[in-house]
Amino acid sequence: MIYLDNAATTGKKPPQVINAVNLALKNYSANPGRSGHKLAEESALLVYKARKKVGDFFGCNTENVVFTSNCTLALNMAIKGNIRQGDHIIISSYEHNAVLRPVYKLALDGVAEFSVANVTVGDGDATYRAFERLIKPNTKMIVCTHASNVTGEIMPILRLSELCKEKGIIFVVDAAQTAGILPIDMKGIDYLCVAAHKGLYAPMGTGILLCGKESQDTLIEGGTGTFSNMFEQPKDMPERLESGTVSVPLIAGVKAGVDFIEEKGLKKIHSHEITLLQTLYDKLASLKNVILYTKRPKTEEFAPVLSFNLEGKNSMEVAEILSQNGIAVRAGLHCSPLAHKTLATDKIGTVRVCPSVYNTKNDCFSLINVVKSIK
Repeated sequence: MIYLDNAATTGKKPPQVINAVNLALKNYSANPGRSGHKLAEESALLVYKARKKVGDFFGCNTENVVFTSNCTLALNMAIKGNIRQGDHIIISSYEHNAVLRPVYKLALDGVAEFSVANVTVGDGDATYRAFERLIKPNTKMIVCTHASNVTGEIMPILRLSELCKEKGIIFVVDAAQTAGILPIDMKGIDYLCVAAHKGLYAPMGTGILLCGKESQDTLIEGGTGTFSNMFEQPKDMPERLESGTVSVPLIAGVKAGVDFIEEKGLKKIHSHEITLLQTLYDKLASLKNVILYTKRPKTEEFAPVLSFNLEGKNSMEVAEILSQNGIAVRAGLHCSPLAHKTLATDKIGTVRVCPSVYNTKNDCFSLINVVKSIK
């Protein structure tokens, strides 16, 4: 199977990630921070090393790195942990349901209101101004994806971070499609939410919340192995936001994934994947029945995500034909209905292609050949 669905999760994991998980299952099956015996201490040290590795990679203090089960949980923690009665939130029209649904629930419950900044496709300046216009006296938070999981377009994150700093607004960034592909520094970002099982090549079931500031509230309370005599959740990080037994094997896989990215080099990975995307774009653009939704992807403007459709065909039908020919892509709305409304594809969805470091140009040519054969 040619796997081109890496925006959902990286289909091929590096050998060092697999080895790290297996080694942890074999040698570190003890509860870190819960027991004083040697094995528990070694397990705790492994988790600490992974936490420090992630913190150094993204420019975040080690103790403010919180391991979660996925990026969705990280986003819920960042949003719900800081929003209070009467607050106002601004999100973009490219947001994933991992942002839209928690924000909508807060509005439904009468806790907060939210506004949607309309993304102008291919125009970062216009998108920035859309956010700026929506700011009100009670605006508490801006939540923005770093890059769309539908079009791959990179959002004006740096300018938005400066705007938030100037206005005293909390800035939350969804880096599900960019962490491990684009350079990210926590400077100017209050909460960075990462899907480690994607660009960091970690196992599924791994996410990360990186905190540039202290969260006002907790989403989950429970055992932390610290201050066990207290009824209240500890205030110290990361225990404040990390209750219950952590998955040591998966966390070991996260560390190995970051090691893999550092060994390969962010710039080389992004360049390789965008080159493949450009190959796909150019070939698809030459076909009369193909509909594309963005300009040709440039390295500095896009993450490696591309959406297309075939005239007269439902996206699900095209994806099924590709699957029958041994090519894995994703079709539909990709859990991002706002983005599809922006693109006017909310009725048909799109076929989404996302290469990884393991894909080749031959994989792209195979996809093109199947698309050419579809009547």
